[in-house]
Amino acid sequence: MGPHPAVAAIRLAVRRVLHDLLNEHSRDHEAVATAVTAGAPAGTGARTAPEPLVLVACSGGADSMALASALAFESRKLSLRAGGITVDHGLQHGSDLRAAEVVSRMTGLGLEPAESIAVRVGREGGPEAAARDARYAALDAAAERHGAAAILLGHTRDDQAETVLLGLARGSGTRSLSGMAAVSGAAGRYRRPFLELDRQTARKACMVQSLPVWDDPHNADPAYTRSRLRQEGLPALEKALGKGVVEALARTAQLSRDDADALDAWALQADATVRDDAGLLECAKLFALPPAVRRRIVRREVIGAGAPAGSLFARHVEEVDKLITSWRGQRAINLPGRVVARRQGGRLVIRQS
Repeated sequence: MGPHPAVAAIRLAVRRVLHDLLNEHSRDHEAVATAVTAGAPAGTGARTAPEPLVLVACSGGADSMALASALAFESRKLSLRAGGITVDHGLQHGSDLRAAEVVSRMTGLGLEPAESIAVRVGREGGPEAAARDARYAALDAAAERHGAAAILLGHTRDDQAETVLLGLARGSGTRSLSGMAAVSGAAGRYRRPFLELDRQTARKACMVQSLPVWDDPHNADPAYTRSRLRQEGLPALEKALGKGVVEALARTAQLSRDDADALDAWALQADATVRDDAGLLECAKLFALPPAVRRRIVRREVIGAGAPAGSLFARHVEEVDKLITSWRGQRAINLPGRVVARRQGGRLVIRQS
């Protein structure tokens, strides 16, 4: 008799990602080996590729515990090592003890290394954004320290739907509506195997495997926007529109991602054609571009000048865009990260103050 359907589903999702990682690792090693052996003495053979390390980011919640268990199970059948990281945000009393307990659970699953990283959460962009920034910084550092090939994240289809709705509520563009990518980060570091699985599947998998889980009280705290959306917004939408809202929003994310990728590629090509010899953006040439392409160029320029991407919203970009399309001698525009945008001599000048 095979595993419970929920367990089979999470293992299959992780197995697919691990196979992708192994194929990428093999190709990268072969490319390096070819370059090295091309100039090596005759008879010198290529070395066998070392087993890559894959880490799971585990909070102790149902989604990440299900992911940790599937990674531990699948890694034993493949040529790779598996470890786990839990991040202690220090936002709740006893968080250090809870993080130590998560490490113990990961070790019990056979994950090695398994460690906790304490972070200090700032205030930039609000509590949720600040915690996310601190968490990813800690995960990036852990990946570099351990030489990890990838970090698995437990975001589900429900998380994707929430992300799309949050983007809609903020009046964000296509890129924001595309939600979370299955592969993201520097060199594809972050992988999200569960984006096509719902939250209940992960919880069921934990239950049938008798995996203890921790329900973060912040996830039900109405002080947090995502918590209110999860507890009140989505249930209200399903009551009004019927079941299938989460699945429809997830499909919207994928369609939006395809469109955003195409527009990003267009903007990247157009960028070089709208600059003067000094590299400054020329407003007349920007004006001739479609708005979706022009605003992408502007947004990338603002971020390049030092504005945090997570704090730069569509309204910021729209205000800068008005310097191009509705120029009436406006003052300079102050943007996140102490970045200032102004129009000078027909050029769009964006610099950090």
